[in-house]
Amino acid sequence: MGRIEEYREALKGLDDWMPYLNAHSALPGPRGNLELVAACGEEADVPRAEQLIATGDEFATVCGVVALGRYLGLHPGDSRHLEVLHRYAADSRWRVREGVAMALQRAGDDDPGLAFALAESWVHDPDPLVRRAAVAAICEPRLLRTPAAARRALELLDRVTGDLVRVPEDGRRSPSVRTLRQALGYGWSVAIAALPAEGLRMFAELEQSADPDIAWIVRENSKKNRFRKLLDRRP
Repeated sequence: MGRIEEYREALKGLDDWMPYLNAHSALPGPRGNLELVAACGEEADVPRAEQLIATGDEFATVCGVVALGRYLGLHPGDSRHLEVLHRYAADSRWRVREGVAMALQRAGDDDPGLAFALAESWVHDPDPLVRRAAVAAICEPRLLRTPAAARRALELLDRVTGDLVRVPEDGRRSPSVRTLRQALGYGWSVAIAALPAEGLRMFAELEQSADPDIAWIVRENSKKNRFRKLLDRRP
């Protein structure tokens, strides 16, 4: 039995999850217990997920939003929780924001089209952190196993990157825009690795840009091992 299954079994026997989450979250620390987050995402029903989010606790909130992502993937016609995910995509806590990306990915495990559609609906959101959530959610290898999915990811990245270029210079210094740029600094390499021929053609256009932030995005993606192997094969 793996760690996730062990946690799921433990949670099934508890009425109050919070003492267990507090004891096993691995926080404070550099890395929260993602296996426990995954277990909560599988075991929490909607009332439990809402209860976890309502605590205001950072780790519990992450667990709750991931559970809502699972529910969304299983019930794509139920849009009640989309506003919650959108709101927490711009949360001040980076772990919670990452939880939203994980929630979309979990929805995509059951309904890939829904995850992409939701991310695409956030592409031009006025908040850079929401756009960042869209990038982080879709740039996940397990969601990019078909050419069609990888192509949608590349198109999403192209739109988000294009919007970044249009941000005024003084706005580029804001923490939220920097956070978005960080996601673009690895997201391209993930999508290109899934569809190299088309991705590298698009990336070649970025390489010609004189924009300093685009140059940074190009440099960061070029450092990734998965991408360096592709670059070495280019004619």
